[in-house]
Amino acid sequence: MTSTGFRATVPGSTANLGPGFDALGLALARHDVVELQVTDEGLKVEVFDAGAGGIADVPTDETHLVVRAIRRACAHLGVRPPGLHLRCFNNIPHARGLGSSAAAVVSGVALGYALAGAPLDDEALQLAAEFEGHADNAAASLLGGLVVAWCEDGRFHAERVTPAPSIRPVVAVPAVKSSTDATRGLLPAQVPHPDAAHSAGRAALSVLAMTARPELLLAATEDRLHQDYRASAYPASTELVRTLRARGIAATISGAGPTVLALTTTGELPPDTDVTGFDVAELGVDLAGVQVAAL
Repeated sequence: MTSTGFRATVPGSTANLGPGFDALGLALARHDVVELQVTDEGLKVEVFDAGAGGIADVPTDETHLVVRAIRRACAHLGVRPPGLHLRCFNNIPHARGLGSSAAAVVSGVALGYALAGAPLDDEALQLAAEFEGHADNAAASLLGGLVVAWCEDGRFHAERVTPAPSIRPVVAVPAVKSSTDATRGLLPAQVPHPDAAHSAGRAALSVLAMTARPELLLAATEDRLHQDYRASAYPASTELVRTLRARGIAATISGAGPTVLALTTTGELPPDTDVTGFDVAELGVDLAGVQVAAL
């Protein structure tokens, strides 16, 4: 091991961007920070900010997601730290569709690689994506920017591209939470062929719109594959998406929801938009991905 302490800074993300279900992800400039120190023995996990305050879904033992990811990466790389002390500063809200789980996994994988003195490689994405079964959020947190992700023969892949600098994402985060597993359970086993064809075309258009033609974002983010099926899980978010789209704003559900993502060029929503119950903020695009430094 090259050092006894590291700090990982990892961005959150938004996935799907409308029609790009499990395929498109965008890194957002809201970051979790995890500090890791190697100790003589045992495990100590401290959680601050968004995950603190005795929240039941943030354990402080070996089941903590960052710990599991560190262990997985260390096992892959042949590293066995005697003990670990983690301090997790969580700024990405949990269960809101902003990639908090993927960010936790990516930070753990990156810290495991740092302990081994190894540079991040394609296997790092594989390790991170295996936790969730898809690579869109994990790839965005790992690589930064806009990612196109896919799986082939059980292997996860992603390519990073740089989004147009004029795109200024705005998120509207509600107080209510949403479970990814629950919302995936609302999706049908089959969809009509015209809807599948529509989504394929719009997902392809999304890459062009996000990188070179932002004026096409409203059309590019139109979805028929998943959002309507999950509307009952977050009716207020669904209504806000419909309201914004009717006013020409490229709005979608962020990931599995319930956060609303608006891809704007102004960094603002229309001033008379009713956002009661939502915390609205402009979030820049993170272009760097996860960053690790020695303590």
